[in-house]
Amino acid sequence: MRVEVISIGDELLIGQTVNTNASWIGEQLINIGIQLRWVTTVGDSTQDITQALHIAESRSDVALITGGLGPTHDDVTKKVVSDYFGATLVMNEEILDAIKERFRKRRFKMAKVNEEQARVPDNAELLKNDRGTAPGMIFRKDGKSFYVMPGVPHEMKGMMQSHILPELGKHAGAAIRIKNFMTTGVPESLLYERLDNLHEIERYVRLAFLPNLFGVKIRIMAFADNEKVASDKLEQAEKLVRAKIGRDIFADKDISLEEKIAEILIKRGETLAVAESCTGGMISNRLTNIAGSSSFFERGVISYSNAAKVELLGVPEGLILEHGAVSAQVALAMAEGVQRLAGTDYGLSVTGIAGPSGGTAEKPVGLVFVGYADANSSTFEKFTFANDRIGNKQRSVQAALHLLRKQILNRDQDG
Repeated sequence: MRVEVISIGDELLIGQTVNTNASWIGEQLINIGIQLRWVTTVGDSTQDITQALHIAESRSDVALITGGLGPTHDDVTKKVVSDYFGATLVMNEEILDAIKERFRKRRFKMAKVNEEQARVPDNAELLKNDRGTAPGMIFRKDGKSFYVMPGVPHEMKGMMQSHILPELGKHAGAAIRIKNFMTTGVPESLLYERLDNLHEIERYVRLAFLPNLFGVKIRIMAFADNEKVASDKLEQAEKLVRAKIGRDIFADKDISLEEKIAEILIKRGETLAVAESCTGGMISNRLTNIAGSSSFFERGVISYSNAAKVELLGVPEGLILEHGAVSAQVALAMAEGVQRLAGTDYGLSVTGIAGPSGGTAEKPVGLVFVGYADANSSTFEKFTFANDRIGNKQRSVQAALHLLRKQILNRDQDG
């Protein structure tokens, strides 16, 4: 089955909106055994949308079209696709009543322009929108299907999950199995070297390196005519990958490092406290984004100033005067202080120069120290990142969480 996505909207072309819809759709399709073949992005232009529809009809079995179903003048998709498939727009009283009821429940006055969203093509199947006002549509032509959905991500996802993915899944051909290995703290090039002979792995699967700010995701995909063969191929490849970089992998599913740490701490029944300086609460934020974090996250202290480090964490003032706030000694004292005061199993700290100013030749912008402490030991790691304030803060959070995970693994080995 050849599937294409057509993403519509000027905002996608001028960079105001990132096309997350297409990537999400591609991920969902591969999970049901369908590989997305093409993604076409066009603006809110009748001519361009028509051309994209013509191309999709010539080469695809299924087109998934998102965007341009709103009530304003620049939302032209419904009119264009209706004209393309020879439809007439007619008022659907059931949809109109649903739109009115939605506004009534939210206690908003419905604008006259919203009535236009209840005008639908007379030859299309309609998809109910439980999350918004614009209904979706399905056009069938010569054995091909064209699904038209809103561009608002949560509305599009609702239609995909409730109707479109189940329908497409019935017609999926080959079996596809995927596994993602999540790594952090190791450069892509070094992982490539450690995996060594990729030909051996790629006898069974396709392998891809997917780097980002927080690490490298390694994806393996197995293709076969049936699920058993695909699963067997994936298993063989996984054994080879783990034999070479097993310790670098923090998860074998697509989760964040903080989610993995939460799993570890909850399973062990252990607790954590955090002391942050340059990250300004970002470690605490990422940890408390996880449901159930109250079971392992005891407290977070933002000790941004030197006075706060002394007063809240018990960092000796003389230590700061001698070594500076951005130093290994202060990072250790912060981690030890918050762990001791909170009475937790672990303490974590970060102090650094986020930039773009504040650096010196001896301590440049991007210099960061992360500290770790438990009841019996403490340690630190030093990093020099870039001249990018937000990026430095994000990398510092990841480095601190990575240090925590490594130390927990070390305790298990020592025990």
